[in-house]
Amino acid sequence: MCELLGMSANVPTDICFSFSGLVQRGGRTGPHVDGWGITFYEGKGCRTFKDPVACAQSQIAKLVQEYPIKSCAVVSHIRQANRGSVALENTHPFTRELWGRYWTFAHNGQLTNYESLNCGRFEPVGQTDSERSFCWLLNQLEKQFPVFPATPEKLFRFLATLCNQLMALGVFNMLLSDGEYLITYCTTNLHSITRRAPFGQAKLIDDDVTIDFQQETTPDDVVTIIATQPLTNNECWLKMARGELNVFHLGEKMLTIETEKNQGA
Repeated sequence: MCELLGMSANVPTDICFSFSGLVQRGGRTGPHVDGWGITFYEGKGCRTFKDPVACAQSQIAKLVQEYPIKSCAVVSHIRQANRGSVALENTHPFTRELWGRYWTFAHNGQLTNYESLNCGRFEPVGQTDSERSFCWLLNQLEKQFPVFPATPEKLFRFLATLCNQLMALGVFNMLLSDGEYLITYCTTNLHSITRRAPFGQAKLIDDDVTIDFQQETTPDDVVTIIATQPLTNNECWLKMARGELNVFHLGEKMLTIETEKNQGA
């Protein structure tokens, strides 16, 4: 399985600390050696760094660790390949345009019978189940909403039903962002932590690194980190439930849709 990392913040924030922990799992403390990628949003634009090699040995990953790019929305992924070859075109995250917005997607899991998913105009470039499911999601969203809806909650609730359909095909843990919203969907493992004043220290699980966020933030900062597994061992991470979709905006959780409970009602 792969691992995911996302961030939503109310002020441009660098993700160097969390990314440094994730990097170790890409070949040093974990088996995710088949590539990595990260996308940072800046206004309507985004910049992506990818490498189809283990991030623990990647010179590009080293650059990202040492280059404190500040962003309000970040999507990152380290890969353990199960669908598609180890190649740049199969390396997450994937980005496409819809409604004049760049949407970025990363997936952890494995799907079956995904080849028949109709992607419409959003043609996959690589061979992964992840990219095809992303293209299918965008195709379904565009058919349902010709323009971005005036009430975004309608989009999020429809997206939850689509994610349920993908979960029926296997394991589907997802990060999706347009730079304004960070959307998560959990099948097996996704954890979150929201940091706000009063800030304290945090220590990485996978590296001997500790940071004092009190020295790096202002009292008004709010930053939420999403990860497949907790990255620190002295903080309280919250595990998401199966079938749970969350929407984060400027660091705050603005919506939770518990689809498994809804289906059982």
